[in-house]
Amino acid sequence: MILKRLVLLILAATATHAANPELLTRPWSAQWITAPTASRTEYGVYHFRRTLTLSSKPSAFLVHVSADNRYQLYVNGTRVSWGPARGDLYHWRYETVDLAPHLNAGRNVLAAVVWNFGPDSPLAQVTHETGFLLQGDEAAERIIDTGATWKTEVDAAYSPIPVRMSRDVAGYYVAGPGERVDGSKYPWGWETAAFDDSTWPAARTLGQAAPRGANDAHSFWMMVPRNIPAEEEKPEPELRVRKMDNSVLDQSPNMSAWTVKANSKGTLILDQGYYTTGYPELVVNGGRGATVSLRYAESLFEPGGWIKGNRNAVAGKDFKGNQDIFIAGGGTNRMWRPLWWRTWRYIELHVETAAEPITVQSLKTTFTGYPFVQRARIQTSDPAANDELQRMLEVSWRTLRVDAHETFMDCAYYEQLQYIGDSRLEALTAMTLSGDARLVKSAIETIQQTQTADGLTFSRGPSRLPQYIPPFSLLWIGMLHDYSLYQADPAFVRQMLPTARAVLSWFASHQKPNGSLEVMPWWNYADWVSSWKGGVPPMGPDGSSSVLDMFLLAGYQWAADLENQAGSPALAQEYTQKAKTLGETVRTLYFDPSRGLLADTPAKDSFSQHPNAFAIITGLLRGNEAHRAAEALIEDNSLTQSTLYFRYYVHSALLQGGLGDRFLDQLGTWRDALKIGLTTWPEMPEPSRSDAHAWSSHIAFDFFRTMLGITPDAPQFATVRIEPHLGKLNDLSGSMPHPKGEIAVSLKRVGSGIHARIQLPAGVPGQFVWNGKRHALTPGTNEFTVD
Repeated sequence: MILKRLVLLILAATATHAANPELLTRPWSAQWITAPTASRTEYGVYHFRRTLTLSSKPSAFLVHVSADNRYQLYVNGTRVSWGPARGDLYHWRYETVDLAPHLNAGRNVLAAVVWNFGPDSPLAQVTHETGFLLQGDEAAERIIDTGATWKTEVDAAYSPIPVRMSRDVAGYYVAGPGERVDGSKYPWGWETAAFDDSTWPAARTLGQAAPRGANDAHSFWMMVPRNIPAEEEKPEPELRVRKMDNSVLDQSPNMSAWTVKANSKGTLILDQGYYTTGYPELVVNGGRGATVSLRYAESLFEPGGWIKGNRNAVAGKDFKGNQDIFIAGGGTNRMWRPLWWRTWRYIELHVETAAEPITVQSLKTTFTGYPFVQRARIQTSDPAANDELQRMLEVSWRTLRVDAHETFMDCAYYEQLQYIGDSRLEALTAMTLSGDARLVKSAIETIQQTQTADGLTFSRGPSRLPQYIPPFSLLWIGMLHDYSLYQADPAFVRQMLPTARAVLSWFASHQKPNGSLEVMPWWNYADWVSSWKGGVPPMGPDGSSSVLDMFLLAGYQWAADLENQAGSPALAQEYTQKAKTLGETVRTLYFDPSRGLLADTPAKDSFSQHPNAFAIITGLLRGNEAHRAAEALIEDNSLTQSTLYFRYYVHSALLQGGLGDRFLDQLGTWRDALKIGLTTWPEMPEPSRSDAHAWSSHIAFDFFRTMLGITPDAPQFATVRIEPHLGKLNDLSGSMPHPKGEIAVSLKRVGSGIHARIQLPAGVPGQFVWNGKRHALTPGTNEFTVD
């Protein structure tokens, strides 16, 4: 038993392995179950219960639990697990939980709510059919395996509220329906031991469960253990009332008990004060037949359209958003919260009563998200500069957090999809600010699992609807390359290399004899440039596009480095030669010597920041050419300008082109966002559909890469390079996590030189670079002045 407790401790820390290794390779004893009348694919909410009698309280009781689509598991009325973490049918996740702390000697009840979102389910939600699964770890625990001994009931209280684009929300929306819950039909107390389930029928079995890789197992769900920790949940500060009916409240009092008399209605607009993701928790008394509606919005809208304006303003604005509805069934202290988390800054609470008054006793909110912990810090002694730096860091961190759950997400409100282009930038920011790379590794692996036989990955994953953005498959190679530099995990990198090879093989099949890409299939998105239809860059009649060619050149370079690190030196040489050949073709086709820039197409009638940023990053332009092109990225307004997402690559080019000290001058769009009340970074410069796109948080990564100058100087962060760019600041200090500890840097200008105090983790050497001068760094404390 001591050994098992040790296994449980390891399990809690890693959330990656089942305690019983046989469950990773052999069919399980548990059966997938469902309700006898459950639809396979339509919307539905179902309850399951199992009574367990124990002679004594166990010291450990390990189970593995999953469902299709989602579940919450209770023991004696206490919620103990929820999930499963999203995946696909070939990698269906299960959670492992020790029930022992919640079990007692005598009678116990395990209860679960399972739901299928139905046809309007989130696009990120893969499904086969409605089902629930619970497997005991070893023989003693298998008495509670799911099967016909479990009871079940359909919850008739629930029905979906589809969200309609251009009516409820601004633009593309695939994040799932709202819910309507009729309190008069809800089986209150279903999760508790005291509930009477004597009339519930036995569950219907669907077939034996089995892990991925089990010999001759016939299951649509190939079970794999959850590889990330459970989502964090914590109370949010109280909502503040900004508007009551048509009256704007300047004092913004906290939400308190609110009574609406019989046969009347009332509306409150409530402000969280900042953008968040989580669960509203509504408690009502009485009011049988009353309808309580909650709508959620990132911002209010100017009348008659989808323009948001200042995000702090409510006067004269319209409220639009997705919605939940609770119909009161009477009774006291009836608490409702949605099954899936919501996204909001503002909540509209609208009540319409019938023959009875209703009291909204409280409306509280709970944050949920991936449990990142911020470990990085940065500051300067200049009060104004430091205030701006801290505000930008705070907003970047919040944006990362609301867009990180069981996967990274492009946006929490509209899509909740893990796109590669977004996730690469989120991953760099997460590793820099938190040091926690588990979600990063999961993202790389999840996208890898979408790869199809032709070699391309999906642009996003998991996703029920296949979508291909070929440049994003190349950025997946870049994301793996980033991971190889920041994390000491060579075995995983090696495992992923065949996917990178297949991606490049697909691209090779679309290269013309000169190496340039032909007219490409699928959606070749590069950036949301307004003059580029669908974000696709200009190209010649034969497909020639400097932007797409430069994506491929970068992909070859990343892959060559990865092969040198952990794969085939021969392939590394091959990719290096392919990059060289393609680079020569790019210069021939697109380079304009008079401007020192790459044109978008061989016609050389349009120029943009995008290929030139990549030309500097990849070293196609070096020395004076790179410096000249970097200056043009800043000063030549005739270049098609990149948006917030692609500015990461522009900032990278400025750094490599010798203009890192200009970084802080490039943040005007982010400063504009703060001026109009945004508390997260938007998808686009105004007008923006989404108010929280974590791809825009990459500036926080650059606070440490560019300003403090901290970068890996070898794979696995084995050595460190510190080359700071303070811009106009006289001092700067901060720290960021490293796989072996922490890197701390304190810098202060001394005349034309700099005084530095640098702390490196044990076993990690490095170098410091200032104005071209190099100073060796040793593990531990380094303090010196460089002229």
